[in-house]
Amino acid sequence: MELRNRFKKVVNRSKTETVNTEVPTGLLRKCNKCKAAILTEEVKANYYTCPKCGGYFRMHAYRRIEMITEHGSFHCWDMGLTTHNPLEYKGYEEKVKMLQEKTGLDEAVITGSALIGEQKVALAVMDGRFMMASMGEVVGEKITRAIERATTEKLPLIIFCCSGGARMQEGIVSLMQMAKTSAALKRHSDAGQLYISVLTEPTTGGVTASFGMLGDIILAEPKALIGFAGPRVIEQTIGQKLPKGFQRAEYLLEHGFVDAIVERKDMKATLAHILQLHVKQAEENAQNKNVMSETENSDTDSETGDMDTSINSDLTAWERVEKSRRNDRPVAEDYIEAMFPDFMEFHGDRYAKDDTAIIGGVATFHGMPVTVIAQAKGRNTKENIAHNFAMPSPDGYRKALRLMKQAEKFDRPVLCFVDTPGAFCGLEAEERGQGEAIARNIYEMSGLRVPVLSIFIGEGGSGGALAMATADEVWMLENSIYSILSPEGYATILWKDSKRAKEAAKVMKLTAKDLKEAGVVEEIIPEPATYIKETLQEVTDCLDTKITAYLERYANMNKEELVEKRYSRFRGVGKW
Repeated sequence: MELRNRFKKVVNRSKTETVNTEVPTGLLRKCNKCKAAILTEEVKANYYTCPKCGGYFRMHAYRRIEMITEHGSFHCWDMGLTTHNPLEYKGYEEKVKMLQEKTGLDEAVITGSALIGEQKVALAVMDGRFMMASMGEVVGEKITRAIERATTEKLPLIIFCCSGGARMQEGIVSLMQMAKTSAALKRHSDAGQLYISVLTEPTTGGVTASFGMLGDIILAEPKALIGFAGPRVIEQTIGQKLPKGFQRAEYLLEHGFVDAIVERKDMKATLAHILQLHVKQAEENAQNKNVMSETENSDTDSETGDMDTSINSDLTAWERVEKSRRNDRPVAEDYIEAMFPDFMEFHGDRYAKDDTAIIGGVATFHGMPVTVIAQAKGRNTKENIAHNFAMPSPDGYRKALRLMKQAEKFDRPVLCFVDTPGAFCGLEAEERGQGEAIARNIYEMSGLRVPVLSIFIGEGGSGGALAMATADEVWMLENSIYSILSPEGYATILWKDSKRAKEAAKVMKLTAKDLKEAGVVEEIIPEPATYIKETLQEVTDCLDTKITAYLERYANMNKEELVEKRYSRFRGVGKW
């Protein structure tokens, strides 16, 4: 309150006086975004963001460590490493020494261990006050040592990136730090450890082209500048002004290169949640399996709550097609909200785009971490347009595959919810390799070394569905469908008449009952007579019981047995 009153006096006086000598040093800070003068204490209390416009101030490394770790838990590593001035660049050593005295840092990164929640982590935080956190040999060495120690001690690794790129004064030696840090991360990844990269303002150059973009999970602060070449360099090279928002965190999210944008106030909680979802403790996993085992009994398969478990056999194939397409039918997001309340969505294929036709991320199921991936229809026309009517592009399938491979690394079962009329047919989809993306999913899923379960909740159209259904088991809701293409398309191709779609539906044998008889589907999940969001729980209760039993069966298989069983499942389709 005293600071605020002093601030008001200064502002009032400044209206009549031209001299600003009444402002005590350090009392005010100027926001570079809105240009407002703000109390320094308000900035600190607001996670170093502007209370007027929400703009982000750059943070000192130790301030950030205080913000995200448990009090008193941080222990510093590898202090006192000395830069050797490999180019003998004039004045470089003096500049480093001057910055050490000014900032109290030995170099542009601080490394160590700390607690976030209850999880011990290896942590590296870059500080832009030290030569724009450019990466010289000491920065590269400290980060590499932190990665190596995280690998040896089996610790998750978190790096907060902030850098102008490679350090020009060290030439090729600086460039080599990109290879050194990346190679160390490969070993950390091969050891099955988690790496979270957090991109802050700015992350550019050699850091972007090495450890900055190699996270299993990549987070970014809002509006952070992220790119390989800086905006000024690009504009000078191409002779054009860059579009608004180019190279900002939101642009990278849209183009598939970051998993999520996290506000600074939420960063600690987000990191703690991610770490909890990635805890690798064999004893805990065993306990989870025991808990699931205790919840089931000998007639688990028949337990579906209070719902009538009989399958309605009176409906025609076309009537089931119509039910699978109803606008009021529950969509994938409804299942996720009902069954996985701690679901955390991850974005992007790491190549070109974040395809909203597919949503995926990590959650827990009765305490067991699982990866959940779904083809996402909307609940109304606006949402359907936003999700491209659940017709994935190559980017969507590549996002799904990235998450599946991540699940394999961390030994998480994969649960897929399938609901698509088919893969998107369009010029851009073909240009970016729709066929290759679908083929790659089927290829990789066939050998995925974790349990994979696919559940058809609506439509299942052609290879667009199979790319999410090369699984250990495939289940279908009673009124879902699965076919080589739509009945309309089938009638058009074979009979040159799309109006014969009803007839085609019967010929195609696309219902759950038909497909179970053909050995393509293992389970049929009954539906309420009126299946809308309000009656969803009847289905999710049934799914909860059956998924619990599925995980118990498949979690006990060794990886070779799991993959062989999946291969045999598809090898046996057809009558030979």
